[in-house]
Amino acid sequence: MTDNIDFILKRRSIRRFEQRPVEEEKVITLLKAGMAAPSAMNSQPWEFIVVTEEPLLERIRSVMEYGKMVAPLVIVPLGSPKVAASFAGETYWAQDCTAAVENILIAAANIGLGAVWVGVYPRQKKMTSIREILNIPADVFPLALLYIGYPAEQKPLHTKYKAERVHRQTYESTKRYHQKAINRLVDKVIKKV
Repeated sequence: MTDNIDFILKRRSIRRFEQRPVEEEKVITLLKAGMAAPSAMNSQPWEFIVVTEEPLLERIRSVMEYGKMVAPLVIVPLGSPKVAASFAGETYWAQDCTAAVENILIAAANIGLGAVWVGVYPRQKKMTSIREILNIPADVFPLALLYIGYPAEQKPLHTKYKAERVHRQTYESTKRYHQKAINRLVDKVIKKV
């Protein structure tokens, strides 16, 4: 590709990892990337837990339905309005922390690591489990789990660009979408009836 966004397209969901530790220097690089994210009114309403001890990693895997990957590192981004630099952190922490997550995922792909994002927030059961395992207080919110390590699988650059999902000036309700999306919508409507 010649769009100069290969550093973004390099980010892929990696679910198989080599079982060797991620060097502390790279962990710090990832955290710096996360904290470089934009945030509402520069509130920076985030904290991060770095998990590398196998007993804790195993406990995390045991409670996550879609988080069974065996990675040597899990970074847990936390929405923490109490550390926010402005009141905006109380309202926009989820968006702000999500921007931090994307920075971490892109950085990982560009320093030779693989990563996958597993959602925690807003699922109360998942949030409660992760809070208990990692001793997170009630006023701090676990957003996600980022499983990170040296990839044991390789995936090519990939774009998900779909021109039919782009609207110009106003929303064009006459656009046609894939049959799969229409079928999902019909299924939802039928279930509600």
